[in-house]
Amino acid sequence: MTQPPAGGATGPTDLPADQSGPDGAQGPSVPPPPPGYPPYQAPAGPPAKRGALMASIALAVVLLLCAGGGVAAFLTLRNTESGEGAREPSVAVDEFLTAVYQEQDAAKAAKLVCTASRDHDKIRAKVAEIEKYASTYQNPRFRWDTPKVDNETGDRATVTTTVTVTTADEKIADQNLRFTVIRKSGWWVCEVA
Repeated sequence: MTQPPAGGATGPTDLPADQSGPDGAQGPSVPPPPPGYPPYQAPAGPPAKRGALMASIALAVVLLLCAGGGVAAFLTLRNTESGEGAREPSVAVDEFLTAVYQEQDAAKAAKLVCTASRDHDKIRAKVAEIEKYASTYQNPRFRWDTPKVDNETGDRATVTTTVTVTTADEKIADQNLRFTVIRKSGWWVCEVA
C-alpha cells in the first residue's frame, strides 16, 4: 500500500513552478491546446442561378430542335402535290384547258396546277376573263388541237397547243399557248405562256 505523503495531503501538492493549480498556486506552464479545426463542410452545390441557366439552355435547345424539325417538314412537304396528277403531260394540259375554257371551273382548274404555281386568285381571274369573253359573244365555242409535247426531260415537259374560239356569227380567233408541265406524283401544269 502506498503511503500518503508527509503533511497529510492526499494528492500531489507539489506543482511545478510554472503551472498554477486550482487554488492559484504556480506550477509548470502547459501550452494551451491547439485551436480546433472547423468541422468538415461539403462543398456547396451550384448556385440556384446556374440551375436556372442550365434549364433555360436545355429548353432553348429543345425549342430549336422542334422548330428545325417543323421547318424541315414544311420544306419537305410544301412541294408535294395532293392527288395523282395526269398520266401524261398532254393529258394534264387537256384537262386544264377543259376546266378553264369549257367548264369555266376555277376550283377544278386549280386542282390541276402544281403547288408552286397554284394561285387561286389568278386562276379565278383567268376563268372570270373567259366567262366575260363568253358573255360578250353569241354562243362561243372553245376547242383546241391535241396538246403536243415539244420537249420532255425527266420530270419537266413543254406542251403546245392552239386554242380556237368560234362564235355563232362566224367570228374565229386563235391563241397559241405553251405550257410548262412537271411530274410529281403525276403531271401538273405549272406555267402557261
